Amino acid sequence: MALERIVKECFWDLNITTNDIEKIIKSDDERQKAFLFEKILLNSTHLLADLKLFDTNELLYLLENFKIPTFNHDYIFRRKNIAEVYFFDKPILIDELKWIA
Repeated sequence: MALERIVKECFWDLNITTNDIEKIIKSDDERQKAFLFEKILLNSTHLLADLKLFDTNELLYLLENFKIPTFNHDYIFRRKNIAEVYFFDKPILIDELKWIA
């Protein structure tokens, strides 16, 4: 199941269960949702599928408000931009992936 994989990949360093993830998704706690979003963005091997856990409006809010840290900036920037392109048809900002006309 996807939630079990998310726990293994994204929360290996914490004591989080699949039930905890379900509760976060169903809650109105923006801080916990931002935490879950960041863990998925940084660690998931199935990034786009796992981000579908979030409601579309929540996902847009989370992407727009996520501040890319300086540590591992390029890696995180790419993953964030891929999600923006995939879900919201935003422009691709990754040079290697741009179409050359």
